[in-house]
Amino acid sequence: MTRYRAKVATENASRYLQQLCKHWSHKFDVGFDPNHGRIAFDADTSLVLDAELAWLSLRLEGRDAERVSRLRGVVAEHLQRFGFREELAIDWHEDVELG
Repeated sequence: MTRYRAKVATENASRYLQQLCKHWSHKFDVGFDPNHGRIAFDADTSLVLDAELAWLSLRLEGRDAERVSRLRGVVAEHLQRFGFREELAIDWHEDVELG
């Protein structure tokens, strides 16, 4: 399993979470509320979003490392497009499991 995490500084976290989820809900299995969302791109690949006061937390994971890598760019591109009024820094970090 390949996992990446990012925390995006923004006071509009809930709005962006909902925009991303609504945007992809016509194509993928999506569930969300104002503070938490999950987009299942396929049976093995998903994006989990959590809105906090000043952060949007993202966790992207999947079995196909190449697909997950491509989706990092797709998610970042969409988020930057929705947040064009502010400079959003999306810095993905690989989440390495210990053990």
